[in-house]
Amino acid sequence: MSFHVYEHDEVFTRFRRTLAHNRLASTYLFVGPAGVGKRRFARLLTASLLCSQAADESLSPCGACESCRLLAASNHPDVIEVARPEGKSVLPIDLFIGDKEHRNQQGLCHEISLKPYLGNRRVAVIDDADDLNVESANCLLKTLEEPPPRSVLILVGESLSRQLPTIRSRCQVVRFGPLGEATVARVLTESDLLEEGDNAGTLAAASGGSVATALAARDSAAADFAETLLRRLSNRGFDPIRLAAEAVAHSAEGGAEPAEKRARLSRLIDTAVSHYRGAMVGQATDAVAPETAVRCIDACLAAETALGRNANQATLVQTWLTNLWRAQMIRQ
Repeated sequence: MSFHVYEHDEVFTRFRRTLAHNRLASTYLFVGPAGVGKRRFARLLTASLLCSQAADESLSPCGACESCRLLAASNHPDVIEVARPEGKSVLPIDLFIGDKEHRNQQGLCHEISLKPYLGNRRVAVIDDADDLNVESANCLLKTLEEPPPRSVLILVGESLSRQLPTIRSRCQVVRFGPLGEATVARVLTESDLLEEGDNAGTLAAASGGSVATALAARDSAAADFAETLLRRLSNRGFDPIRLAAEAVAHSAEGGAEPAEKRARLSRLIDTAVSHYRGAMVGQATDAVAPETAVRCIDACLAAETALGRNANQATLVQTWLTNLWRAQMIRQ
């Protein structure tokens, strides 16, 4: 298994410097859009810390030693990985302290406290950290306040604002930005993610720098509504209330789970951001003044922030589209 990570040079530089000076923190919070490589980097860092052949600071695990082979098989005894279970909207408390019959005898908080089996570290990776509920976060907080010796915890999420302040304040935050369009196309091709009839370039162009968004572009209904959204936004006199109702209905069609609805809405906002950014550099098909494009991007970013805080989606969408309408109606 390859531990390759695309782009994110600043993150690589940061960790190479940290490891070279033996200043690795006990807890990190990786944040950024879905599908840009946060989880990949967490896995690369984990492999580098546990590899018995390569120096930590190289961030180039050998891939052949026992530790690397066990990690590739998701069977390393010194690695604890948790994520939101399928069909759940949160990370349940059982993942952290065990079920009712085994409280504090199982779960991440117990396992990370054990002595390493193979190497000299234990590493825990918490995916979907945006979905920690209060109970789970409080259990995890105790571990973050007094991390076991030679342990590293990595939380992976999309939004800093969705982390409890008590969790956020105990982590070193590492930010991941969108990938380049060419990189998204390369990931789709090299990771064997393309299906028959897919065009890597076309999917990458609709990705907004996210592999996850590129794959979601296969959803014909989503693609059709994205076109509808851009067509309406290109008309200064569009009806924001009507469009908001249609957008909420569209996000509801993405699935019953709140996370699925949120993901579909987030992709719509990303589509609008890409549209207005294109307008700023003269790539949009309709005429949008740069000042208007800046105001519209600000409105989109505010909507993304509200979405990350689990705001009511109907209210959020109506506010977002009304703000876009107002931004476009202001005379230059």
